Amino acid sequence: MTATETVSQSPVREALADAVATLGGATRDGQVLMADAVAQALTDEEHLLVEAGTGTGKSLAYLVPSLLHDSRVVVATATLALQHQLVERDLPRLVKAIGSRPGVDASYAVLKGRSNYACLHRVREGAPDDQGTLVDVPLGAMAEKVLELRSWAEKEADKGGSGERDSAPRHTDREWRQVSVNHRDCLGAAKCPFGEECFAEVAREKAQKSHLIVTNHSLLAIDAIEGVPMIPEYDAVVIDEAHELVARVTQAATDELTAAEVERAARRAQKHIDGSEADDLADASDALRAAINETSPGRLITLPEVVSDALVLVRDAARSAISALPKPKDSEGADPGFQQAKGGLQEVFTTAERMAAAAESDVIWLNEGGERIPPRLCVAPLQVWAQMREKLLREKTVVFASATLKLGGDFGPVAGSLGLKAEERTELGAGAQRTEDVLPWIGLDVGSPFDYGRQGILYVARHLPPPGRDGMGAKTMDEIVDLVDAADGRTLGLFSSRRAAEAAAEVVRQKLPHLTTLAQGDAQLPELAAQFVADPHTVLFGTLSLWQGLDVPGDTCQLVIIDRIPFPRPDDPLMSARQQAADKAGGNGFMQVAATHAALLLAQGAGRLIRTTTDRGVVAVLDARLATARYGGFLKASLPPMWATTDADVVRKALKRLSELASA
Repeated sequence: MTATETVSQSPVREALADAVATLGGATRDGQVLMADAVAQALTDEEHLLVEAGTGTGKSLAYLVPSLLHDSRVVVATATLALQHQLVERDLPRLVKAIGSRPGVDASYAVLKGRSNYACLHRVREGAPDDQGTLVDVPLGAMAEKVLELRSWAEKEADKGGSGERDSAPRHTDREWRQVSVNHRDCLGAAKCPFGEECFAEVAREKAQKSHLIVTNHSLLAIDAIEGVPMIPEYDAVVIDEAHELVARVTQAATDELTAAEVERAARRAQKHIDGSEADDLADASDALRAAINETSPGRLITLPEVVSDALVLVRDAARSAISALPKPKDSEGADPGFQQAKGGLQEVFTTAERMAAAAESDVIWLNEGGERIPPRLCVAPLQVWAQMREKLLREKTVVFASATLKLGGDFGPVAGSLGLKAEERTELGAGAQRTEDVLPWIGLDVGSPFDYGRQGILYVARHLPPPGRDGMGAKTMDEIVDLVDAADGRTLGLFSSRRAAEAAAEVVRQKLPHLTTLAQGDAQLPELAAQFVADPHTVLFGTLSLWQGLDVPGDTCQLVIIDRIPFPRPDDPLMSARQQAADKAGGNGFMQVAATHAALLLAQGAGRLIRTTTDRGVVAVLDARLATARYGGFLKASLPPMWATTDADVVRKALKRLSELASA
């Protein structure tokens, strides 16, 4: 039985119908089709890529079959926002609706990295400084906020709360580090005097007893791909926001090294080592700093001798320092300063060893840093598809879900990046395809409840000059002003750089002073989004975090402006390395890497416009290459199927009509 040949009264369909009825929703064909396909994939242990447009209700479509599945299922998301939605809204309501049905195991838990939980040892005993001495409360303006976080953590412990960062009082990253630890600095439940109360350990214990575990892409990557046990044993995983997975896995496998980090590791180790090993590491940090200062930023295809020599010095000195650390006796109490020193040394050694090896499977580059950010050496995997294929796809059944998985009208590009081959697919009807690869998979497009052809216009400003390196020209700025004026605000501008967003915002402020124009950086994103929603005569311009992270249905957003096709920067060391590797392997690096990256972002950006069945508006791409270049067809085929035009007058008139209707 295939994903499209299902029995109308299957347990999954019955449970989904009950859930939808209880939650006050309406039956959606795409949601039913997706739920059937997920259930089939879990049963047949066959990988599934399912594209479900915004408004399909994909969360329910994978949660219902997951709760009915006969073994544990992990759900991994890319963003904290979706994770929060699943745990705080979707799952509690779903459990209430179908939790008592036969065959449903309604137990669930959320699992995050250790640093996302407050550490009771650090809260009660203080955080070690660079010399390993416990500091009760940091000095200065931070003190009041840290005391507030400590008080909150104690209240969480008293009431059996989660101690998760998401529920803590508002704070900065630096303040949170005073009440949390990462996995390296953790004393371990057995040694920690507060181990039985530990928020992270309690979360792990709950996960051990739960049928469904909600986590994030990074933790999944560390568990499945890097082989560090973070998640209780499971056989199947649903990866939501799957278009983000490659980037998150890459991020999890990327290491950085600065001279300051090496120096800090040496300083922390000084207190615990009797010999000269800590001093040797400090000397190695000086050598690394000198090597970095002599090296030009960018990709290091071959390690310069001075950098290679410095990395070997750091590696060997860190190894010697680790060996020189005393072995703690079982009778001695846990020493957080010692644990911090040991963890820092181990991290420096591991990263330096990896960089010094300069493996062909890695890309190494020097990031020049910036204000208050020192230059740093970085190393990332050239590709992650092979690791995902061997360590995740061969071991688990995986369902990939997203509103954006078909690029150029095909699942192949994304499937290949995930470790699934695109050859020999078999059409199954209703948009489904099966491969005959060693790792067979199905690609299924369940469509969207939106009528994009009637609800949206795709406008490509073909008459504008091509974008250049010096920013937007006067004609492009005039085009932005004309479009925003026609929409009377109600505009989300998605730009390729912060500089472009700020420049456009300044011009719009000058020429359209009656509108409120906001630029990313004027305030925190939640504040900007709230202001954007509250006043329709508002313009919000920003960069990448707005391309994917903003959900503003209704008349607030009737125009989405995209300044240029979001290709990766030519000087991006990792993307350029991947493109060159694809060319070397006989492929088309531009299409496989640059165009695929651009298509994903374009689809996500254009998806900001239509969020409900009543939304109307225009996506305006101010890059003529979308209409004129050979790859333009591939990119357009990746976008929602909106009515397309290059006529600026038609678009301005449409925006004015929409604005008048919204104001009526």
